Amino acid sequence: MIGYGDRARTQCEVVRLFRETHPDLPPLNQGTISKIEAQYREMGHVRKVPSKRQAVVDDDTKLILLLALEENPITPALQLARDRHR
Repeated sequence: MIGYGDRARTQCEVVRLFRETHPDLPPLNQGTISKIEAQYREMGHVRKVPSKRQAVVDDDTKLILLLALEENPITPALQLARDRHR
């Protein structure tokens, strides 16, 4: 909405316009608009970016998974990990 339609708008104007246009949706704040705009300028889109967070696995779990892979190398490691936590 910043460059939408007839002119460029400030972030405050975008917040107001979004609330007027979509009263049924949760309201956005200026910080959210700022993050969306920054992502668009950096990446060229505003799709959700997958998290780069990695799972923390303790040494005991690693050992158990390695032993399970040794016993059954055909089973994918992710499946073994999921089965371990069920």
